[in-house]
Amino acid sequence: MVLAVVGATGTGKSAIAVALAERLDAEIIAVDAFTVYRGMDVGTAKPGTAERLRIPHHMIDVLDPAQECTVQWFQRAAREAIARVQDRGRAPLLVGGSGLYFRAVVDPLEFPPTDARVRNEIEGRYQANPAAAHAVLQTCDPAAAARIDPSNLRRSVRALEVLALTGRPFSDWRQTWDSYGSRYANLQVVGLEVPRAQLASRLDERVDEMIARGLVEECRTLAGGELSHTARQAIGYEEIFAVLAGTYGLDEAVRRIKTRTRQYAVRQRRWFGMDSRVRWTSPTVRRVLEVVRDSCGL
Repeated sequence: MVLAVVGATGTGKSAIAVALAERLDAEIIAVDAFTVYRGMDVGTAKPGTAERLRIPHHMIDVLDPAQECTVQWFQRAAREAIARVQDRGRAPLLVGGSGLYFRAVVDPLEFPPTDARVRNEIEGRYQANPAAAHAVLQTCDPAAAARIDPSNLRRSVRALEVLALTGRPFSDWRQTWDSYGSRYANLQVVGLEVPRAQLASRLDERVDEMIARGLVEECRTLAGGELSHTARQAIGYEEIFAVLAGTYGLDEAVRRIKTRTRQYAVRQRRWFGMDSRVRWTSPTVRRVLEVVRDSCGL
């Protein structure tokens, strides 16, 4: 059996997961694009030392900020972590709010390869005329072309790149995304839900707490080294890096972080809301345990 606790940021997933893992003899696998990075602790609300001593956590502090965290890499690494936990006779407990990374791990999704040289060559060919790239795509992969705006050169180029590299239409690779089908026979997913207004207030408070706990100092340390595109774009970090660069002040950064965080929470809820496997409940250990026991007969 594979368990999962999902939902928007700020709904209390990490704390509930630790208590749940203790009761179910589980180990936690973090499903997040940013807690994988060493040194990005405050802004990612990473589980603390005490929690990680109570329960083994996986997929945390496994990359340097200079390394890219691609979905393909995460898929492979998280599945390997799940297998190791199962080999020890314990239950894997996936915890996180990244719908893309969650589906990449639990569903049989395929990710087409990429090649910067091929992509740059195609992009250069159509840079001045995005509609021409879309016209070529319309000829060789009409299903993909139908999903792409003719003015969106980046997406047309990506579809043509995949066709050039694999010989398969880009639309073929999308088919596994159109249905939800777990690769794990007994996947149980619980979603944590908090009223929207309450969650927005909680998220604003959490941003203030991150500033008080040293987010600016953490970013100043990170800014002294090499950063991957993924790490640099994390909510909170991007804004504080702009403060350090003199682009705007801290008050403006805090305002932007709060806005982006609230918007992200809405997107997370919408993403998981499309997944019928998720059983929604209030964020308490008792309610989550009830849902888990009802769904899998524990």
